[in-house]
Amino acid sequence: MQSNMGTVDRIIRLVLATIIVLLFFSEKISGTFGIVLMALAIIFVLTSVIGFCPLYTLFGFSSCSKKK
Repeated sequence: MQSNMGTVDRIIRLVLATIIVLLFFSEKISGTFGIVLMALAIIFVLTSVIGFCPLYTLFGFSSCSKKK
């Protein structure tokens, strides 16, 4: 797996995941919607840690800077 996520993309995903987790545990979001968002937050954290997003590969997108 070659990294296809840039640093800014990874930081944005981690910030969004943190916001979702905080909203979930403060009970601002709950129920099925909350569970779906928590699953999304977990996916955001995992993809940020490994630096690879399978959807980016599917659509041929990369947010990494080009290496010369």
